[in-house]
Amino acid sequence: MDLTWSATGVPIITGELIVTHSGYCQLFAIFAVAMNSKPRSAQCPRVSIITVVYNNEADIRYTLDSVAKQTYADKEYIVIDGGSTDGTLPLIERYGNAITRLVSEPDRGIYDAMNKGLALARGEYVLFLNSGDEFFDEGTLAHIFTRTDNADIYYGETKLVDSHRKIIGDRRHAAPATFNWKSFKYGMNICHQAIYVKRAIAEPYDLQYQLSADIDWVIRAAKKASTIVNVDAYVAKYLVGGVSQKRLRQSLKERYRILSTYYGVLPNLFNHLVMAWRLVNYRLRHGKTRD
Repeated sequence: MDLTWSATGVPIITGELIVTHSGYCQLFAIFAVAMNSKPRSAQCPRVSIITVVYNNEADIRYTLDSVAKQTYADKEYIVIDGGSTDGTLPLIERYGNAITRLVSEPDRGIYDAMNKGLALARGEYVLFLNSGDEFFDEGTLAHIFTRTDNADIYYGETKLVDSHRKIIGDRRHAAPATFNWKSFKYGMNICHQAIYVKRAIAEPYDLQYQLSADIDWVIRAAKKASTIVNVDAYVAKYLVGGVSQKRLRQSLKERYRILSTYYGVLPNLFNHLVMAWRLVNYRLRHGKTRD
């Protein structure tokens, strides 16, 4: 299927269009390009993007801007603010046209806020894009959801960015070529911001974990998933220096408990020895890790 132009400037689509989920989406995307507008959807899945934030005026604008610029039309954007007292809320309100639901009230922590967003979501898929994080580019959602897989989970790779929004490299844990619920035994090798989960298999976060509940959440979803697809592309930019890095000791303890629950105490002990060896090896070759 190709797009050409007539002598009078009328867009002409040539080639065979197979009428599938992907075909409909491609057709509307091509018409959108031709008409210089954002694509409208036809049987493309709705995606619920959820951002939680509290007093993060410096970084939230990049996330808001990234969502607003996505060319994929069938999305909803839910922002859960924890009752910010700085300039965060007025900044969010400037992006009102791009936001479907905005809640601003105190919460019991990041995962309580995420659960609020999940409860409001009406899309077929959910993505948690934290304050300061971004989509990799404007066409990220379109690239993922014009596929024919109809997977339970989609995932991709992530670039790290610093506070100046400069790309500083890839995560130390590369996303695996294939993924299932056992793939986290050596650590979380898919960034939370780079995984799209069908809402039907997305359970609430377990609030007993304050910093690492995302690992538990992804494993539970992966255990329910029938089809998991690697989109073989960068899909997110992750701002280094989040809460789990600032409270690393507590984060690591929670991770150990979670992985022991799913993989067994003795296997998890051995796996952590492997992780420790790999970390030492990495630091000897590359210096301090960024993620």
